[in-house]
Amino acid sequence: MIKSFPKFSYAFQPIVDISTQAVFSYEALIRGTQNESASSILSQIAADDKVEFDQLARNYALKLASALRITCYINLNFIPECLLYTDKYILATLEAVRAVDLSPSQLVVEVTEGEIIHNPALFAKHIDQFKGLGIKLAIDDFGAGYSGLNLLVDFLPDMIKLDMQLIRDIHSRGPRQAVVKALIQVCTSLGIDLIAEGVETVAEYNWLKAHDVTLIQGFLLAEPGFETLPAVTFPNV
Repeated sequence: MIKSFPKFSYAFQPIVDISTQAVFSYEALIRGTQNESASSILSQIAADDKVEFDQLARNYALKLASALRITCYINLNFIPECLLYTDKYILATLEAVRAVDLSPSQLVVEVTEGEIIHNPALFAKHIDQFKGLGIKLAIDDFGAGYSGLNLLVDFLPDMIKLDMQLIRDIHSRGPRQAVVKALIQVCTSLGIDLIAEGVETVAEYNWLKAHDVTLIQGFLLAEPGFETLPAVTFPNV
């Protein structure tokens, strides 16, 4: 029986290297065909179908990104189950990348910190396979869940994306500043790129810039562009 999934498309939001004022990557964000929210699509997917839909959606995101002539990295979200138990989804993603004339080295796999990884050893094995092919690993929403430091130490991701709640009003919140400063130091020591997501104000931007956080994502620079790679607007600082 052929499964029927809701129709969907993608928006893309840039992650910007403010030190060079260039787009470092575009994150692919699932949407409805009329730019409806991600939740409006994902809420229609049965639990048993999530892994299959996750792969189907990624394949489409890669096809669309290629049609838009992406030349930088592309951040794609994975649910951890796609990286467990079988090489099927790893191989399918590689096949999809090559089918649209992109390079595996452009792909950044994002896994949300708050999602439970049931088999860390097997997850680590498959992540090592990805890294061996030049694919990078990012931990999304870092600081929002309960297992972030363990993920950082056990899997040594290429990037972490600081949760927007850590970034919100960071210029005036001493405890948040202390946490982010510590993470900057840890990431620098481990060779991990740190991305600040959800940056919305010039004050937040200036604090991050002053503390050498150069990879930034947020509405201040660019909102997600539906079926397009949006340009970046830099604040007057």
